[in-house]
Amino acid sequence: MEAYLDNSATTRCYEEVKDIVVKTMLEDYGNPSAMHLKGVEAENYVKQAAKEIAKTLKVQEKEIFFTSGGTESDNWAVIGTALANSRQGKHIITTPFEHAAVSAPLAWLEKQGYEITEIPVDEKGNLLLERLAETIREDTILVSTMYVNNEMGAVVPAEEIGRIIHEKNPKTLYHVDAVQGYGKYRIYPKKMGIDLLAVSGHKIHGPKGAGFLYINEKAKIQPLLLGGGQQKGMRSGTDNVPGIAGLGVAAKKIYENLEADTARMRELKTYLAAELEKMEQVEINGPEPEKGAPHILNVSFLGVRSEVLLHTLEDRQIYVSAGSACSSHKRAGSASLGALRLSPERKESAIRFSLCEFTTREELAYTLEVLREVLPMLRRYARR
Repeated sequence: MEAYLDNSATTRCYEEVKDIVVKTMLEDYGNPSAMHLKGVEAENYVKQAAKEIAKTLKVQEKEIFFTSGGTESDNWAVIGTALANSRQGKHIITTPFEHAAVSAPLAWLEKQGYEITEIPVDEKGNLLLERLAETIREDTILVSTMYVNNEMGAVVPAEEIGRIIHEKNPKTLYHVDAVQGYGKYRIYPKKMGIDLLAVSGHKIHGPKGAGFLYINEKAKIQPLLLGGGQQKGMRSGTDNVPGIAGLGVAAKKIYENLEADTARMRELKTYLAAELEKMEQVEINGPEPEKGAPHILNVSFLGVRSEVLLHTLEDRQIYVSAGSACSSHKRAGSASLGALRLSPERKESAIRFSLCEFTTREELAYTLEVLREVLPMLRRYARR
């Protein structure tokens, strides 16, 4: 049996996504910037995708800009906003557990003379919001937070943060990395005070190499890619029509039965957590299973290094992660688990299980059965 429990790293494409990607590669393969019929056909796929995505967010189609994925969207939001608003100020607020797609550009900006302030979190991953209001200043140009933490599933109260920001300084922009939140929650940027929202296609059963950035039409942001002037001059480069078309289909489909799908995911996650907690030397990291995101569960198996357990499970065709797929090679340095001030042993033995709408109870039961079998053996081996 196979159990794929690494859906926060990537998801299997919907059949409908595969079909439209193939169609736009083999039949309607024109360049959307071309003026002939083939170009117009391709451009229509791009327009349709923008329409479907805008509908899920209740925003305007012209506020959707297609990118190569979450990393580009986050980099553009952070760096583009900083460069465009540097005369107003150079102060940016963030959290200690952002994905590297946000923390790395912020570190680069710090070297360019920007001041970065981190709002701390408690041991469950909850932001200390009272510190946010105290930290926003006249020269604060941007606040950047995740919607859902990719390693432990903590959910950030984005609407409350948006309200605090715009009450304290209406000129401050709010960027949300929604790579793990879009498709799991209904997110309405206008209502929630979100000015910039980054999303990646392959986390929602869409194709890899495609994503988007929502930019409020009133937000001041500078383009990072210059060239042919595509996407109203905001993001040059030939549009990735197959990726964009697939992303549009995935966005529409994942929201069709959202409440039922996420409720089922949470039920499975709660079952998994309850069974794991019955085992010895097992600790749940981050928020309580019923409070965190419906699809992410981070667990420490004390006495067993995460990489060892990961590969042992892999031998049984069970696929999990030792944290973020983008940072699993430097596990002990996990920003997310470090922010919770966990012991080194808990950090080094942490495994992330991440579910999706295709996950079955049978997959989880099989995983639990294998864990009960291999953990005592691995612990005995580790003590030698």
